[in-house]
Amino acid sequence: MFKLTSLNLNGIRSASSKGLQAWVNQTASDCICVQEIKAQAGDVAARFDQLGDLRGYFHFAEKKGYSGVGIYSRQEPSEVITGLCEPEFDAEGRCVELRFDSA
Repeated sequence: MFKLTSLNLNGIRSASSKGLQAWVNQTASDCICVQEIKAQAGDVAARFDQLGDLRGYFHFAEKKGYSGVGIYSRQEPSEVITGLCEPEFDAEGRCVELRFDSA
């Protein structure tokens, strides 16, 4: 059975200090969608690009410490798409889509 989980982090660094990694290990999800990561690529790169055996794919807001979304997936996607093709919203880091060749 495929398990998908959604989680509003209210800041990935804050969530990490409150036991995010332990929670991820406990849930055993195949895919975790995260909202409000409130971080930039440089903040995530070494520390949060993976949680356990899940790899993260993100759309970051241009404004530091603001919004941003991500998807952690056990399976590697064939394509990663970020943004909604609307500059007003894309600057806010609101959408990341993963596509897979097979289920």
